[in-house]
Amino acid sequence: MTTNLQLQQSVVAELRWEPSIDAADIGVIVRDGIVTLTGSVANYAQRLAAERAAQRVAGVQAVADELTVALPALHQRTDADIARAVANAVAWDVEVPDGVKAVVHDGWVTLNGRVRWYFEKAAAERCVRYLAGVRGITNELEVVPPATVNPARVKTDIEAALARNAELDAANISVAAVNGTVTLSGTVRSWAERQDATRAAWNAPGVEFVNDELVLRV
Repeated sequence: MTTNLQLQQSVVAELRWEPSIDAADIGVIVRDGIVTLTGSVANYAQRLAAERAAQRVAGVQAVADELTVALPALHQRTDADIARAVANAVAWDVEVPDGVKAVVHDGWVTLNGRVRWYFEKAAAERCVRYLAGVRGITNELEVVPPATVNPARVKTDIEAALARNAELDAANISVAAVNGTVTLSGTVRSWAERQDATRAAWNAPGVEFVNDELVLRV
């Protein structure tokens, strides 16, 4: 059984191992498998990288991200500059459909509008997160599928996709589909497996929301 101290040391080591993160000002608190990241990083991309690094460590059940983005003078931009950069990034990304809008306040970007697929929602956030001056992102894009699909068909398609994935233990994952909402329950072996399962669910036609109730096996 991994102790809180051992898990803390492993997370700190992983943060230091990741070359895209300057971990000098990041604090790590661990309690019962829950990791809390505190302190500050120089940009939003590092904040996301720190969160992913903590999730990779075996034994981590969940991550509470309390990091703040303290932009160095070189990367500070006005909201107007960021808004223009966001508009250009969205317009130039082939996976982001027309109609995605952004509001910027104090470096925080809020995305809103409608998309047909979750991958389009994810693409809009991805193309913005690495822009200089961005302190954080709220993704309020609504997934509205082009057509309604029979929930039984959605459930069957997702179960088949999970079974095809060699990285997933599909036998321990249950799928329920009701009115465009898919609920995943059961257990997975890692955060990566959990993300693969939710991604497979989002890929099914007709899915508007995925409720992730998967639990990591210790």
